[in-house]
Amino acid sequence: MQETLLQLAMAGAFGAFIGMLFRVTRQPGQARAFLFTLVGLAAGVTAYLIYYVLIRTTGAPAWLLPVLVLLQVWLWLGPLGPKRWRLEKGSDEPR
Repeated sequence: MQETLLQLAMAGAFGAFIGMLFRVTRQPGQARAFLFTLVGLAAGVTAYLIYYVLIRTTGAPAWLLPVLVLLQVWLWLGPLGPKRWRLEKGSDEPR
């Protein structure tokens, strides 16, 4: 049980880290900067659940987990990601 929780936590942390990297590569001045980290965390946990099902059913290799995390974060923050909200100059509200 501890091994499963450790892998889940590591996948979530890796997803959050990749989400932060996505935030760094975006243009500055975007609203909801913390959203990238949260989406990365959720994508990492989801990728671990997919990996867990695959390992129980087909005996998937260990290298598949980081690949799944990267793919999930890219998918959730790339094509299916949050809409880009730009902040107006001198404002806290997105336009």
